[in-house]
Amino acid sequence: MKNNRHGQSAVLTNSEYSKIRQQIKSRKYKLLLDLAWYTGERWGALVQLKVTDVYNEGTPSEYINFRAVTRKASPDGTRATRQVPVHQTLAESLSSYKPEDSHWLFPNRENDGPITIRWADMIFRAAVDRAGLTAKGISTHSTRRSFITKLHRNGTDLYTIKQITGHKDFKSLEKYVEIDSDRVKGAINAL
Repeated sequence: MKNNRHGQSAVLTNSEYSKIRQQIKSRKYKLLLDLAWYTGERWGALVQLKVTDVYNEGTPSEYINFRAVTRKASPDGTRATRQVPVHQTLAESLSSYKPEDSHWLFPNRENDGPITIRWADMIFRAAVDRAGLTAKGISTHSTRRSFITKLHRNGTDLYTIKQITGHKDFKSLEKYVEIDSDRVKGAINAL
């Protein structure tokens, strides 16, 4: 659990995600949270999305395109573009959102660039606080850990998860997967 910005960020349940989402008033920032929840991408890349990364002539694309330049570099210093298929619930959220007159999906107030990661973090933390979940160790990275952990818990093999998330190796991926004690007990009992 993350405590005072140290340790692993908490993995969110579907219920916690819903509580946080309900506390976000703006459709724009609800979409930001939905993109984080259904793509597992880091918030630094999410805030830099362009409308063309998500929409094709006003219609949601089948894939979200996270450009290499916006993504975190791997240990060897390279960056890779990541394309994530759009989940049906995310497609509905994208369909109901009308991007502002900007090439940024989440433009700043001046409309000359995207919102900052700091601004997005502030919006998210305020919603977590209003949802009464502050003590749980939730951060923006919780959506990435939750995405990966949910895939694993739903039976998706690590090779596929690695492909989906863009991880270069299993060592870095394994830090994201939270294994609960019931799963460990179940594995032992299955012997």
